[in-house]
Amino acid sequence: MAEKGEQGAGEVAGRESFTAAEKQLNRRKQELDYWKKNAERIKTRNLFTGLAIGAFVVGMFTYTILSVKQERIMDELDDEARSHYIRGPRTGANS
Repeated sequence: MAEKGEQGAGEVAGRESFTAAEKQLNRRKQELDYWKKNAERIKTRNLFTGLAIGAFVVGMFTYTILSVKQERIMDELDDEARSHYIRGPRTGANS
């Protein structure tokens, strides 16, 4: 009986071919171990990536808003310049 138990353990350990379900279960266990080991590092990396993307978006939004304001100011200055040009130069004789 002791020999039979040893043979059974040897057969399982020495068996090279696994069923598809066993292979899938083994892969799942490996993935779970990987995520458990590297979860903190991945979270930190994701945090930095999110902050970088957020900073880019905020910067682009700010730049866009400021450039639109600048265009409005330039339009106002252009309108003032046009009105001064139409009225002509202001000299002592015509002011």
